[in-house]
Amino acid sequence: MCRNIKPLFNFEPPANDDEIRAAALQFVRKISGFNKPSKANEAAFEAAVDAIAAVSRHLLASLETNAPPKNREIEAAKARARAAQRF
Repeated sequence: MCRNIKPLFNFEPPANDDEIRAAALQFVRKISGFNKPSKANEAAFEAAVDAIAAVSRHLLASLETNAPPKNREIEAAKARARAAQRF
């Protein structure tokens, strides 16, 4: 999985549209191999990002869990600690 795509489910506050779209954009960039598409591919690229964002929004709204929501700051601190240990 692309390291830039972060888990979005079961956080307090819930993932917003910007976070979902950013994850969709990273996914489309990864599978297309384009960081920025050419003018000829721009419409298809943006349509794919919109479609994946919509599906992702639907998925996140449909998922259920009994686990308590995670705190974004605590999870970010854990990620920083793992990164510091790796590098």
